[in-house]
Amino acid sequence: MKRSPLVILSVFLLLTILALPVSSADSGGKRVYVAKFEGVITSYSVDQFSRYISIAEENNAEALIIEIDTPGGQGDAMQEIIQRIQESKVPVIIYVYPRGAIAASAGTYIALGSHLIAMAPATSIGACEPILGYASNGSIIKAPQKVRNFYIAYIRSLAEASGRNETAAELFITEDLSLTPEEALKDHVIEVTASDVGELLQKANGMKTKIPVAGRGYVTLNFTDARIVTVGPSIKDDVVRYISDPTVAYVLLNIGILGLIFGFMTPGWHVPETVGAILLVLGIIGLGYFGYNSAGLVLIFLAVIFFIAEALTPTFGLFTVAGVITMILGGILLFGSSNEYLIKESTFSNLRLVIILIAVLLGLFFAFGVAAIVRDRRRRVQTGKEEMVGEVGKVVQELNPEGMVKIHGELWKAESRNGEPLKPGERIRVVGMRGLTLIVEREGEANNEPSAREPSGRKEV
Repeated sequence: MKRSPLVILSVFLLLTILALPVSSADSGGKRVYVAKFEGVITSYSVDQFSRYISIAEENNAEALIIEIDTPGGQGDAMQEIIQRIQESKVPVIIYVYPRGAIAASAGTYIALGSHLIAMAPATSIGACEPILGYASNGSIIKAPQKVRNFYIAYIRSLAEASGRNETAAELFITEDLSLTPEEALKDHVIEVTASDVGELLQKANGMKTKIPVAGRGYVTLNFTDARIVTVGPSIKDDVVRYISDPTVAYVLLNIGILGLIFGFMTPGWHVPETVGAILLVLGIIGLGYFGYNSAGLVLIFLAVIFFIAEALTPTFGLFTVAGVITMILGGILLFGSSNEYLIKESTFSNLRLVIILIAVLLGLFFAFGVAAIVRDRRRRVQTGKEEMVGEVGKVVQELNPEGMVKIHGELWKAESRNGEPLKPGERIRVVGMRGLTLIVEREGEANNEPSAREPSGRKEV
């Protein structure tokens, strides 16, 4: 069975992952780390924010600036992010950037929970009314009053703790208020308006944080001669950001279901159900019901199913390729949580390579090893009666009607099928068994072939 596409794909994946940049600690001088967050806030976003903050902490950054552009997202994830910001050992500045960006709903809460807020021109902040989702007719389902009261109290407490405008913060919910950078600065909701990071550092230099920094209290920012270090989102972050968009997740979910249905209706092709299964799982993950660990385990479980399917129903490598891809994605997500690991960063770099190699080896094992075992088990039984019927040997002790024959160098008790005597040296063929006694006949007798006593040009067994 030719599987060159699998080899090509595996090599391509290996080279791609090895080519990914590995972050390393920068050393020397005063540094300000700049990171970016885009998209809907989900449980995965907690890990992304936490990773940014951890990098800044490990490198003793003067501050961490997180450029955000978000329409909001899940309330529980938002609260975890705020808690992580307020536990940060370096000042965290939320910067609504670039032009046209928004910090709406959950994004506004995160901004109000930060040490400093900045906005670029033509951006907005606010519109925080909590909703429960959408009705069947497409209308918004507003949260009940008790839920609204909770979030009003929560946003007021964030504003109060940071000395920002509590009234405006409450109006973000009760009136769905949105503010421009100029309005937000005038109403004491934010502290800085800046066109870019450089201007932000210049204006924020010498300012004091609005909330205490963990273990340091209120910190006066010093950005003089500070060097900017950019921290980009990982491929994992980009993939999750894309599939966690509600529209994309819903489309993936439905295409996945359709793929499964179409695949079951057209058995034998296997492509629709394979693609459908992957898209269905990605859609479920995109809806935010899993954290990175759970999502990784789901993908690894799906990969195992693909490997087993390849062994049971060989598909020229289709299930194997699908299994390798999902195994790699699952392994990367599995170790993508915000858990703390007291090991070297290089260990995770090595782990990335191990994940790929194990995924490829498992794919090859199931594609070749297990598939061969299954095929072998599906063959007719090669022992006992099934093995002996049809074998050819010779008589060593006259059969009249019983005697002894030799087959493959072994002596067997045998009986002539029709009771006809068979002399030593005659060639016989096994036609059945009764217990351990072979039932034989002269070879060629059933097909009117020449007898073994006649010249046939065939060697004795």
